[in-house]
This record gives sequence, C-alpha cells and structure tokens, in this order.
Amino acid sequence: MTDKRQCGPRSVAAVAAAAVAGGVTMVQVREKEAPARELLQLLMAVAESVGDRVPVLVDDRVDIFLAARAAGAQVAGVHIGQSDLPVELARTLVGPEAIIGLSAATDNEIRAVHRLPEGTVDYLGVGAIHATATKADHPEPMGIDGFGTLITASSLPCVAIGGISSADVRPLRDAGAAGVAVVSAVCAADDPRAAAQKLKEEWCS
Repeated sequence: MTDKRQCGPRSVAAVAAAAVAGGVTMVQVREKEAPARELLQLLMAVAESVGDRVPVLVDDRVDIFLAARAAGAQVAGVHIGQSDLPVELARTLVGPEAIIGLSAATDNEIRAVHRLPEGTVDYLGVGAIHATATKADHPEPMGIDGFGTLITASSLPCVAIGGISSADVRPLRDAGAAGVAVVSAVCAADDPRAAAQKLKEEWCS
C-alpha cells in the first residue's frame, strides 16, 4: 500500500516501481486525505508505472477506480473497508472482472462475507496484526496467533495487514496468510526495492 508522506521526495510511482522490481505482487494506492483529482492522477501514474506487471488497486474509492478505468488506465480493482460503500454494490459498479478486497477484523465480519453471493469478494485484508501509525483508527491488534485463529472462518484468501515487518512475514505465512500488506516497511525504506526483496525472501524461505 502506498503512502505519499512516507515516500518523501520520491514519487509514489517510482517507489511502486522499485517495490515491484523487488518482488511486490500487488500495489494498492492509498491516500486517505487526497482530493479526488489528486488521487485519480496518482492512481493513473502508478498504473502507468507498474500496471502491466502487477494488479493496481485503489483503496476505498470506487469512483476513482471507475474514472481511471474510463480514462484507459490499467487498474485492476478496489479495496473496501467496513465503513465504505457496501461491497455488494461495489461489485455491481465495478463488474465481475475487477478485483475486490474487503477489510475484516472480527469473526462476525468474516462470516458476513461468506453469506454474500459467490464472487462478490476476491480476498480479505485481515488485521490489524500490530498497531500501525498509517491508520489511526485501526482495529485492536490481534497478533499473529489471533490472525491464525480468525482466518479459520474464511474460505477466501486472507492477506495480513497492520504494522507488519519482515520478521512477521514467515510466521504469518505459516499461520495461513495468503500474503502480507505493508506500507512503512517499503515506502519508508531507504531502498524500497531491497526492502521488498527482503520481504519476498522471508516469504519464500
């Protein structure tokens, strides 16, 4: 996931390109405070940079995804939070081919997803694993053991989110994670490519 502030003087698109070169397999453009036009421009820049190599998603904003797609950008989908547009409606708007991820932090939220029509959601973002400064309103941290217990209720791929470092990657994989989502571990790194490569090495080891 991207964070313009943590990228510093580097462009988000450049950091995304470096991360993908290091092994990142999906990029989620996430800028909570950005105005619509700015977020659209950012999404399109990231899609131009890496959209031909990995799926590029936008956080929360179905409207921005639709606008970028209408403009011809190589964007793949959206990630929806529990307080965002209802995920069933989001699926209707984006169509059957787009990727939709949904945040989930409780057993009830996961079970609710599995009552939806098949194909509504493609994956779950489950956390927070640890407290994280990039999301002030994150759910109560559940830790790696809590993550492993919670995802037993899901048949969907579950991606771990929230304050994840390279030291967490292998334990999360062993706990059943389909992947890990990071912000600071890559965006704030002096060398985003090397940081991404280290995360990948931990995952594959």
